[in-house]
Amino acid sequence: MPDEPAPGQAESTRAWDVNAAFWDARMGEGNDWHLQLVWPETERLLGLAPGAHLLDVGCGNGLTCRRVAALGVRVTGIDASALMLAHAAARSLGDPAADARITYRRVDATDEAALRALGGGFDAACANMVLMDLAEVTPLYRALGHLLRPGAPFVFSVQHPAFNGTHAVHVEETEETAGGLVRRAFVKVRGYLADRVSYGQAIHGQPVPQPYFHRSLQSLLRPAFEAGLVLDGLVESAFPEGDTGRWRDLDGLPPVLIVRLRRPR
Repeated sequence: MPDEPAPGQAESTRAWDVNAAFWDARMGEGNDWHLQLVWPETERLLGLAPGAHLLDVGCGNGLTCRRVAALGVRVTGIDASALMLAHAAARSLGDPAADARITYRRVDATDEAALRALGGGFDAACANMVLMDLAEVTPLYRALGHLLRPGAPFVFSVQHPAFNGTHAVHVEETEETAGGLVRRAFVKVRGYLADRVSYGQAIHGQPVPQPYFHRSLQSLLRPAFEAGLVLDGLVESAFPEGDTGRWRDLDGLPPVLIVRLRRPR
């Protein structure tokens, strides 16, 4: 029998079902966070070649699946939200050959047995801004040892656990200097080491808040190491210096962490 969803995971899936249409309409083929902070480094760390087979964990509306399929990569996209998968399936690249390289499956990434049932032999796996939506990450890490070929990478991105989340508050100060008033922006962090669940909005205005599962770096990576995965790539991704807007004003503070783990050979 498949494992029962982890405590809190069913609530997360329900929230994504409710928010699916709103999210798909606003995310489309990627917003500035995805296109500037997440995808360029994820693509580089994955190092996919045409003909490779990628597992996209928490594929959402399928934007990563479509992007890699257009590059000649076969991809299996999995998500626990049936409505998200429906939006993914409704979108097309307009190229029958590329569309045929995409397979969508409804799979809960906290269910190790369901993950293992996907089989093995994947050349790479990714999870773009997904792990903070999972009540447990250990089942996924353990399953990757079965799903990936020896030496294959798993690249994931998350809200940077040190700076970005409901435990972090944005603060602005105005300082008087010889050159006049200078506005400075900071992040004030509390309770970083405490793993916990909180609620927020991935996109402002979404129908319902979603649970976020905050993990410190050690809580995020320790179970991966215990599952036998090794770390060989890490990027802290920030908007270009001098850009403006929330997070863009926080020069030198990255809102996104991108990690490459690998199944040893």
